Amino acid sequence: MTVVGAGTMGSQIALQTALSGRYDVTLVDTVPGQLQRARAQNKKLLDRSVEKQRVTSEQAGQAIERIEDSDDLARAVASADLVIEAVIENFDAKKSVFEDLGKHARRDAVLASNSSTIVVSRLADFTGRPERCCNMHFFHPVTVMQLCEVVRGPKTGDETVETAMEFVRSIGRTPVLLKKEIWGFIVNRVLFAASEEAMRLLDGGYAGAEDIDIAVQKGLNWPMGPFHLLDFSGLDVFYGAMQDRHSLGEGPEAPAVLRRLVEGGRLGRKTGKGFFDYD
Repeated sequence: MTVVGAGTMGSQIALQTALSGRYDVTLVDTVPGQLQRARAQNKKLLDRSVEKQRVTSEQAGQAIERIEDSDDLARAVASADLVIEAVIENFDAKKSVFEDLGKHARRDAVLASNSSTIVVSRLADFTGRPERCCNMHFFHPVTVMQLCEVVRGPKTGDETVETAMEFVRSIGRTPVLLKKEIWGFIVNRVLFAASEEAMRLLDGGYAGAEDIDIAVQKGLNWPMGPFHLLDFSGLDVFYGAMQDRHSLGEGPEAPAVLRRLVEGGRLGRKTGKGFFDYD
């Protein structure tokens, strides 16, 4: 199988697949240095897993060997029976990948998008085989989070759905099936509703971010409050998704407090500052 996009999500989807011991994986990226960074990050994750005795050093070494790096998408997908697109959460970027998959992938290959919000019906027709397309939304970090949302588009075939569900199970993850596509799928619709309400409470001066997080953690038994979760995921990612949703008429614009943080370069943990400051 092939994963297109060697960022955090793509590299970990490839790693989890390789760890299953059932597949060889080709990881594709054309950004200079990205494949090397992905390999280094995956090795760091594996070293940590060996230290914690989750996997043996032999299993870790075998997993790394099962992942082949490539900057040639056409060659990488030519013989793959499953291709998962995991590039940035941007429609034009994903459209470009799906157009290339339509030209170079096998006619019977399942073509899936790991998008967390962009439904496959917006992408599938660019391949010329929409019946072979679906969403397979894994969660970060893939090597820890069990869930994968498999989303059926209006033209997705039964065989495509069955293949996607079985693949997720075969790599040790738990699939849930959305029978009809909807913006944000299941988890993000619930998360967005909670996060938007948290931001309204903050912006209205009803409580501080820390107290809102504590209330959600202790009252709803969430492992992480909404503001720490937003900082962890990346405020720019969340902001972009909310603006995309608004452009489709699926919801309001992003809250002002989120826009101010993003425009000020406070993107969460990756920049050291978001709703909270980090060392």
